[in-house]
Amino acid sequence: MNNRGERFRISTSDTAIQLDLVSKVHGVSSAEDYFQKLPDALKDKRIYGALLNAYVRAKSREKAESLISLMRERGYASHALPFNVMMTLYMNLKDYDKVELMVSEMMEKQIALDIYSYNIWLSSRGSQGSAEKMEQIFEQMKLDRTINPNWTTFSTMATMYIKLGEMEKAEDCLKKVEARITGRDRIPYHYLISLNGNAGNKEEVDRVWKTYKSVFPYIPNLGYHAVISAFIRLDDIQGAEDIYEEWLSVKSAYDPRIGNLLIGWYVRKGFLEKAKVFFDEMSKVGGKPNSTTWEILAEGHIGERRISEAVSCLNEAALAEGSNFWKPKPVNVSSILKFCQQEDDIASKEVLLGVLKQKGCFEDKVYMSYIPISNGMITVNELPMEKGSTDDDDDGAEMILNQLQGSL
Repeated sequence: MNNRGERFRISTSDTAIQLDLVSKVHGVSSAEDYFQKLPDALKDKRIYGALLNAYVRAKSREKAESLISLMRERGYASHALPFNVMMTLYMNLKDYDKVELMVSEMMEKQIALDIYSYNIWLSSRGSQGSAEKMEQIFEQMKLDRTINPNWTTFSTMATMYIKLGEMEKAEDCLKKVEARITGRDRIPYHYLISLNGNAGNKEEVDRVWKTYKSVFPYIPNLGYHAVISAFIRLDDIQGAEDIYEEWLSVKSAYDPRIGNLLIGWYVRKGFLEKAKVFFDEMSKVGGKPNSTTWEILAEGHIGERRISEAVSCLNEAALAEGSNFWKPKPVNVSSILKFCQQEDDIASKEVLLGVLKQKGCFEDKVYMSYIPISNGMITVNELPMEKGSTDDDDDGAEMILNQLQGSL
């Protein structure tokens, strides 16, 4: 019979999962500390892969590139997974040449591309604005007998065709997505609804939503988020509000991300008072505003040059539950700093700088490169362009990364 130590020995797979959880909950630094404390004998390709995944999730390019170089030296980069993880990093950073280099390295080393490799490669080619180059990869994919294109393949292509304005090809891909839905997989319905919203096809949004509800007696919050987001993109606020009311009647818990969709629409359209009323009603039905909720309200105040109110909202955002990794958008910080300079509002500026200090923004060199401030002094009058993606600007990389992480 095994002794107690044998029976409770932790495997490298368990350790890799633990490292991944540490990075998600406590951040990259804590994951690095956890990794360093592990005995060398335990650090196999799965442990290194989990740390690489943490770096990629945090978009820590230098650390990720350094780690995969070490993995190459130790023979831990002999399969597709670490290359796929790095390709998602380069996709998120829009460094498409690096994606090509990763694929070339795999081919040179005779490392077989898997379905994730091809889907990322497709997304990269499409993101460069060339349907022809994307289609070349799809043709190559079809020649690979080990690969069977899945619904993610066609949703990725549909995303790119919509961006390129090739709607007939997009609709054909969406039909192929629907034809490949199997079993009890809900996620394809979410993407079908979202992509039809992007394509401006309200009839298909309605049809897929009804089909989804007929297949599943219970729709999770993500499903309602997808359909409300689609109606918002279609600029059908009445439809979005109707679905929101339906969701309120069936929800098991309030998800502020759903309420944020409506607040965001009101603010973008200049209906700040309606957004504030909705915010109050959200609180009455059990909604707890998150950092994004507060920042959306801040954007409404910025639009009306109510700087004190905007800064107050950002301060609330910094204090909100789950705000550990939140930082205010650079464009919002820059707008407030500019107004503070124009109106000589030193008090609001000091509160904003306090928020930036609290969230560790000054230590983030990439973040601060977008902020027109140096040693507490505003350095330029022009506002930077908004960096990063929004709910309405999904190039397909996030979907693939989510699926890739689910396979780890």
